Parts: sequence; structure tokens; C-alpha cells
Amino acid sequence: MKRLQYDRYGGPEVMRLAEFTPPRPGPDEVLVRVRAAASNALDWKMRNGEMKLMTGRSFPRAMGHDFAGVVQAVGAGVTRLKAGDAVLGAARFRRAGAFADVVTASEKAVVLKPVDLSYEQAAALPTVGVTAYQATVDVRPGQAVFVNGCLGGVGRAAVQFARARGASVAGSCRDTATDEARALGVDPVVGFGFDPAALAARFDLVFDTPGMLPLATARTLLKPGGTILDIVPTPAKMIRSALPGPFRAMMGRPVTADLEEMARTLRLPVARTVPLSEAILALTELERDKHPKRGKLVITMAGS
Repeated sequence: MKRLQYDRYGGPEVMRLAEFTPPRPGPDEVLVRVRAAASNALDWKMRNGEMKLMTGRSFPRAMGHDFAGVVQAVGAGVTRLKAGDAVLGAARFRRAGAFADVVTASEKAVVLKPVDLSYEQAAALPTVGVTAYQATVDVRPGQAVFVNGCLGGVGRAAVQFARARGASVAGSCRDTATDEARALGVDPVVGFGFDPAALAARFDLVFDTPGMLPLATARTLLKPGGTILDIVPTPAKMIRSALPGPFRAMMGRPVTADLEEMARTLRLPVARTVPLSEAILALTELERDKHPKRGKLVITMAGS
């Protein structure tokens, strides 16, 4: 069995493809033969040490969170899934391990794969989908939402969920991608360097998916009583989130019901697929580019 892992925090150069022995699934866990796994910015932020206060200093560390595949075995207490089920899900936050031939995950973070989705399409959904679903859960018909980074993975998902809940959606993206954003249903569309005065006090929710929107800009956009939501938490943002005011920081959590609903309704584009043997180069290119490429990077496993 092979997986992507690293032996110290650092840049793309620390990634390596290594042999490993997968653990048996423990209580309430499932062992999944991975057919496809998708990359998220979370993967390289963990690897380069941005989250080491949460992930610790135990090595080697596996990479990858989002996957789709077939259940191979289940641990004690697992009743909802069985061997042979086609599933999608997310590996445990600290353990990771989806960029591998097999992965162990909590049963609550794994759900049946819709039959109309390929494994590649299904792998693109879990982390970004459940984050966007939970971020927009309080959106109501007639409200207005601004999505900063509306063509990223979470941004695309948030646009779909907010519009499905009856809200109008505006957003920001690269100047060269405005037509793509409009085709998704975003209106108006602005570039990242936009003047917020033109959109002052128009939005019930300002959703900052890359976590880079200046707070003063977000406040300008916000209606009285609205919410500013950030999904790239830092210690400073968590402190700000605990104080009175419109700012809130959050991270998506793998709730089974949310994953099931997300899997039924959300569809995201896959921009590129590569085999596990070519994943290091593809992940390095994606990390250094920093811009979305019309969809997700998906890694496929041998025999998938």
C-alpha cells in the first residue's frame, strides 16, 4: 500500500510517496479502498506547518482529506455502512491520509455515494461542500449574500447553496473569470480589488472564503444585523469571533446529515485528474499557482 506523506513540516519538497501498513478500523471507523481523492488548500497549509498548534509534531504525517471509494472493512459499532458500499467522505482532521490506496475514517464522516456521481466527482465534494453548506445554513429567501472568492471550491458550493435557499448572490473573483462567475449565477461580479462603496450595506451575509477580505471592506458591504463569516481561522480571528459584533470564524465539521444532503444536491467541476504516482508534481503546481483552475484537482489510485 502506498500513500503521500511527509517527515517534517515544510514546502512541497517534503512530500514523498511511501509504503505504509494501514491500521485496522477501530470502533466506529471504516476502512475504505480509495478510488479518488481531491486536494484542498487545507492539505498544504497543514503540511507547511500553519496548523501545527492543532496537528502537533508527530511524524510521518499522511496527506489528504477528501476521498471516494469502496468500504473494505468496518470497525465495532458501525451499523450504517458495510463492506462493498460505494462511499464518499473525509479523513479525520489530524490523521488525514486520503492520498493513499486505503484510508481509515470515522463512520460519521462517510456517506453513501450517489449513483449518478463518478468517484472523481464525489471526491471533490466533502470538505468544501460541508463547509459551504454549514456556512449558508441560516440563509433565507430574499436575503443577499456576498461571496469573496466565488470561484474557489467553497465559493462555488456556497453560491449554489445560497441560491437554492432563495438568496441573491454577488461575489468577487479574478478579473479574467467574471463571465464564468456570471454563468454560475453570481450578479454583480467584481474583481478582488473592488471598491466596496459601490456595494455598501447591501448584504445579509459576507462570506470570505479565502480569509483575505479586509474587515473594513466586509463591514462596508454588510447590512445592519448581518454576519461576516471567515473560514480560515487564526488565533486573532478566533478571539475576534468571540467578541460582540458581526464577525464569526468557523471551520466545517463532518456531520453525517449535512454530508448526505450536500452529496445529494451539490455538483462541482473536476479540472484535472492525475494518478497517485504523479500527485506530488500536480500538488506542487497547484500550490504554487494559487489560483483556481476551473475546478478541483483529483488524484486517482491504481486499479480505480
